[in-house]
Amino acid sequence: MGFAVIAFDGEDDAAPARRMAARDRHLDLITPMAADGRLALGVPLQSDGPLGSLMVLNTPDRAGVDAYLAAEPFAQGQVWKRHTVHPFRIAPLPYQPLVPTGAGMPSGRTHTVIVAFDGTDPAALDRRMKVREAHMARVRPMAADGTLAFGGAILDAEGRMTGSIAVVRFDTDAGAQDWMREDPYVTGDVWREVTLYGTRFAPLPYQPLPGAEHG
Repeated sequence: MGFAVIAFDGEDDAAPARRMAARDRHLDLITPMAADGRLALGVPLQSDGPLGSLMVLNTPDRAGVDAYLAAEPFAQGQVWKRHTVHPFRIAPLPYQPLVPTGAGMPSGRTHTVIVAFDGTDPAALDRRMKVREAHMARVRPMAADGTLAFGGAILDAEGRMTGSIAVVRFDTDAGAQDWMREDPYVTGDVWREVTLYGTRFAPLPYQPLPGAEHG
């Protein structure tokens, strides 16, 4: 198990400048974390401009998250004005590498981050479990061909699944919405609160995700 940090920048006019001023120090921190596996994924959340960040950490407890946040320039340099921390489990799927060998920084949006929360009613977990195998069967080949770059379950404090995060290879909200429309978590009324963000991958030296082919 790990943790997902969903963070949002300030909304004032100076927010983009604060992010750019701290960006090199942010990359200096997270590059070795990606190389040694402590960072499974770190991407910006974008709309017309930067909105925030999604950081998925491989750490067994909240102390690891707190240590990261204490060192993160975006957290300490007034870039992130608010954030939430969620226990998170990466789905073991045959993912493609997040960053192909030799890839540079894309010039614009390449993917969409889907943050989806289930219902909060007593039947919510039953609805998820009823269609979970169908959902996994759908996304497994999509991980293999790169359509699904990353995915997993948001958990509550007791380890129950309460939502999902998925990163899909669509550069528009419309493309991601079309992809979602046929998913069992949508048709089965599992996801009740869904937000989409544009993103792109910095060329970080990530370790293979769980389930990814090695070599």
